[in-house]
Amino acid sequence: MAILMTLTGISAVFFVLAHKTGWRFFQYVPPLIFIYAIPMILSSTGVLTSKSPVYDWMGSHMLPFFLTLMLLKVDVASAIKVMGRGILVMLCGTAGVILGAPLAYWLVKGHLEPEAWKAFAVLAGSWIGGTGNMAAVSQGIEATGTDVGLAVLGDNVVIVVWLPILLASKNLSGRFHRFTRVNTKRVHMLEQIEADDHGTSGSATTRDWLVLFFLGFAVTWASGYASQFLREFPPVLTHSTWKILLVSTFGLALSMTPARKIAGSHEFAMALVFLFVARMGATADLSGLQAQAGWFVAGSLIWIFLHGVFCVLGAWLFRVDVHSTAIASAANIGGAASAPIVAAHHNPKLVPVSILMALMGYAIGNYGAFAAASLCAWVAQW
Repeated sequence: MAILMTLTGISAVFFVLAHKTGWRFFQYVPPLIFIYAIPMILSSTGVLTSKSPVYDWMGSHMLPFFLTLMLLKVDVASAIKVMGRGILVMLCGTAGVILGAPLAYWLVKGHLEPEAWKAFAVLAGSWIGGTGNMAAVSQGIEATGTDVGLAVLGDNVVIVVWLPILLASKNLSGRFHRFTRVNTKRVHMLEQIEADDHGTSGSATTRDWLVLFFLGFAVTWASGYASQFLREFPPVLTHSTWKILLVSTFGLALSMTPARKIAGSHEFAMALVFLFVARMGATADLSGLQAQAGWFVAGSLIWIFLHGVFCVLGAWLFRVDVHSTAIASAANIGGAASAPIVAAHHNPKLVPVSILMALMGYAIGNYGAFAAASLCAWVAQW
């Protein structure tokens, strides 16, 4: 209970601080960084233990629980209806993450530890989906604290470089649209668009909370039970991986039912996601981080360049505008935190759509990241 009290306290205090103060500082250094870093410092200095049954419980039970709730709000049909070919660009960006991971890893693996391919797999989870997917993949492939630390470092260094590029791309719209041969009717359509984010109004009721708890517990139990009967293919496709994939599939199936309209599911899930990030920080191992950090960041920068190339090629292939392309990339790399920022800068009317695209990233994040993990594991054997 002392550990849970500490982790929840750290998670809450920085969000409260950001909300109460309104400091612009938190726009550049989000609470997520502190939620990961503070428990890491506490555990590395011995103030907080890095080994406890509570950490195992959070990985086995809390993670599939919040994944289920996180996926309830996914509305693939609405996103495709509004963004059309922009979704295809997002999928091209996803392909860039999956295929770029083994290439970037191959270029720097001589300077990393043999198991560092897991760090690329964990980061792929974040870059295709979001923080929840990063947590899921790290649990599925049994990544070490060092691997997770490298992924968090690479993620935050790259977003500092990549987000300004996505924002500045608006100024290149003329040349970009000539290059991609975009139809002017599409640009006009985006300027007039009005999207519905399919949110729910009002607060969650007691009934809503009870149904959400039931769904979370049911999917967690069913996935864990079914995964025992599926064959393992190490080092990636283990029982833990099967469990995460089953949770993803069941969660997506539920999103196609009236369960998607239950109030409070996304907020509840994200609260648990940040608590799990604190858990990841508390179990991080700094011993191998310093020696590998520079080369991993270099590999991450190569990787994000490859993702960008795939996005631009997708825009050219499907004749998509720069606004949709930037949002598609942000929905991959930054998820629900960054996609609305990019959308608001390019076209405020696209903010609801950007959230839908980010939710789609949640849906495919685990599948794509485990594919990237398999490729990186294959490269590691060379």
